[in-house]
Amino acid sequence: MRLTIRCVLCLLVALTIFSASPANAQYRRFRAENRATGETWHVEFGVGLWQPPPDIVVSSESLPGILGSDISAQDDLGLQKKWLKEYSLVLRPAKKHKFRVGYIPIAYSADTVLKRKIIFNGQAYEFGIPINSSIQWNTWRFGYEYDFIYRDRGFLGVILEAKYTDASVTIKNPFTTEFTKARAPIPTIGGIARVYPVANISLTGEVTGLKLPTGVDALKGYDGKYLDINIYGTVNFTNYVAVQGGYRSITVSYRKDSDRGDLVLQGPYVMAVVRY
Repeated sequence: MRLTIRCVLCLLVALTIFSASPANAQYRRFRAENRATGETWHVEFGVGLWQPPPDIVVSSESLPGILGSDISAQDDLGLQKKWLKEYSLVLRPAKKHKFRVGYIPIAYSADTVLKRKIIFNGQAYEFGIPINSSIQWNTWRFGYEYDFIYRDRGFLGVILEAKYTDASVTIKNPFTTEFTKARAPIPTIGGIARVYPVANISLTGEVTGLKLPTGVDALKGYDGKYLDINIYGTVNFTNYVAVQGGYRSITVSYRKDSDRGDLVLQGPYVMAVVRY
């Protein structure tokens, strides 16, 4: 995580120096009608593949006084990593303005035998009993990006986003079935930096996040946090077709009354991009 943050900072510093320094005259400036390949579009759509380990912990209390166990998706429920899809849509009405939508449908399921007793929604699931479990944790992002510094070989911008998490957990054994569901909207703010080492290859780093206040009275019993770090490179074959590859880390936490959930997804990914 520290290495990832350092990479983002290095990109930000490099782009700031490049934008402010007269030395950028050593690069041939692209004409306005002939900017770097991949920078002359109004609609961008991407589909990606990602295979992060399901580092998820959930806890649910149904009856007052019966605390729920902290249940690990991997250690307790036996969930294994799988390929996840990611969808991205960006609308760009003007050079420095972008409206962004992202969606990651996350779904895991598994059959296992419990290695310890757990309590979920007030029900006890005993050691040695076979269970079937499923977790759905879908995440949406709706945002606006303003690139306040824009040059032929890169830009520096600010991002305002609303992250929306829709999580549900179901655990079944031969005797009972219990489930819980939570929806968690979280506003975030962050930044993005992009540089073009050559005219058709870019390096990008972006970070968005926010932590809501913690406390019994905060937001009527709700608090949470969201941190999204994305470092990637893009090869633009034309202005309209590209492929991306990078490393992404998403950390989400929520608490609603006595229910809570924590999700960490991180690892390399690839994405195909088309533009118009």
